[in-house]
Amino acid sequence: MTDHTPPAGIFLLAYGTPESLDDVEPYFTHIRGGRKPSPEAVEHLRERYRLIGGRTPLKDLTFAVADKLQARLDEEAPGRYRVYVGMKHWHPFIAETAPRIAADGVQDVVALALAPHYSRMSIGGYRKYVDEANAALEQPLRVTFIERWHDDPGFRQLIADRIAAARAELPPELREEALVLFSAHSLPERILSWNDPYPDELRESAAGIAGMLGLTDWRLCYQSAGMTGEPWLGPDILDYLEELHSEGVRAVISAPFGFVADHLEVLWDIDREAQDKATELGMTLQRIRMPNADDEFVDVLAALLHNVLERHQ
Repeated sequence: MTDHTPPAGIFLLAYGTPESLDDVEPYFTHIRGGRKPSPEAVEHLRERYRLIGGRTPLKDLTFAVADKLQARLDEEAPGRYRVYVGMKHWHPFIAETAPRIAADGVQDVVALALAPHYSRMSIGGYRKYVDEANAALEQPLRVTFIERWHDDPGFRQLIADRIAAARAELPPELREEALVLFSAHSLPERILSWNDPYPDELRESAAGIAGMLGLTDWRLCYQSAGMTGEPWLGPDILDYLEELHSEGVRAVISAPFGFVADHLEVLWDIDREAQDKATELGMTLQRIRMPNADDEFVDVLAALLHNVLERHQ
């Protein structure tokens, strides 16, 4: 790189999380596209955050990933890349970060949502926010958007390793019989009318990971469905635990592979609701450790970005 070559940008995108209980209402309102939720709905969500300590570490973890990735890239090519973070529904919003990227003299950006599986509703939403923020710039960035990475071998191996580690933490008498239960965020059933690839990508991804582990029996379900009055993809994990119990399953390894960090969908929906349901049924539920900001996850992202970044060299 010459002194006059502008750095390339890495734009890590995450969902966002309220940083205090006072933030819950405006955060919830943003998720709803500016429509204020009812006081009862706000209090319901606020109570969940309160019960897990008032906030989640999602923002901290995302910035830790960015810092580690920056350090990794600086080792390989000092000053060649700059890593930024933008959130979909909370500060720093994508629209807040994009002008800073431009102000730094960056012209080429690789945008990567920290969610492996594509849906028009989820990843498409990230892309919409990036496109809108970019269009508002005096000189728009040249953006390469990585839309999906569920088939990345490094990602699949990471989840497979986490499943193996979770199995090893079970009591010896349950290790071999424990059933791996993959889960991902549910979405409204209407995505099926769009021929949305989300359900297929989840099945392909789960099957690939199961194959790495030599599993002959594993299951896939959904979690965290919204209360919008319309049908959402199922089966829901809470209902499915009952079905597994009726089959005689005594232990489950929960692999919420649709997520990469500890946030409400993991800390509440799995660690509290699903765990409570398993306990009620007399089942053992062992969740895998999330990728979070672990070095192994940064390795996955660095390798994933490598081919795209080469185009900017």
